[in-house]
Amino acid sequence: MRNNKGVLFDTSFFIRYSNKNDQLFNNAKEYLKFFLQNGWICKFSTIAVAEYTVKGKLEELPLKVLDLLYFTTQHAVTAGYLQNGVLTEKQSRGAKFPMRTIVPNDTKMFAQAHSESDIKYFVSADSEAKKVYDMLPEHDFEFIDINISCKEFFKN
Repeated sequence: MRNNKGVLFDTSFFIRYSNKNDQLFNNAKEYLKFFLQNGWICKFSTIAVAEYTVKGKLEELPLKVLDLLYFTTQHAVTAGYLQNGVLTEKQSRGAKFPMRTIVPNDTKMFAQAHSESDIKYFVSADSEAKKVYDMLPEHDFEFIDINISCKEFFKN
C-alpha cells in the first residue's frame, strides 16, 4: 500500500537547498530531513524541474529521495480553474486583465498539489507565491514558507 502523506516542494525551496551559502539553506535542509524521517513522500514537479534547470543542474538535487510529479491534463484543467479564481479576486481589488492570460507556474504547481489527494503540504521559500495561495478559490493542502523554521511550524 502506498503512503498517503505527500509533500510538494517548489523551485524556490530547492534553490535554497542547493546553496549552502543561502540564508534559508538550513531551514530547507531541516524540512526535507523532517519529512523523510517521518515517512512522507517528497515530490518535485516537472514544472519546477524546468525552472530549476534554467541556472542549475538536475543532478544537484537529491533525486534519490524525490518522486517526480508530472504535469497532467487534470492538473492543467485545475490550474485554469484556480487561476480564474485568482484573477477574479484580483479584479475585485481593481486589477484589469486582457481576455486571456497565462497561468503562472506557481498556480500550475498549486493545481498539482490540489489535485493529488496525498499532498498535504506545499513547501516554498517564495513569499509572493503565498500571496497567490491566499487568493485561490479552494485548496486541499497547506502552504509552508521555509522562512519559518520547521521546528516552529510543527511545534504543535
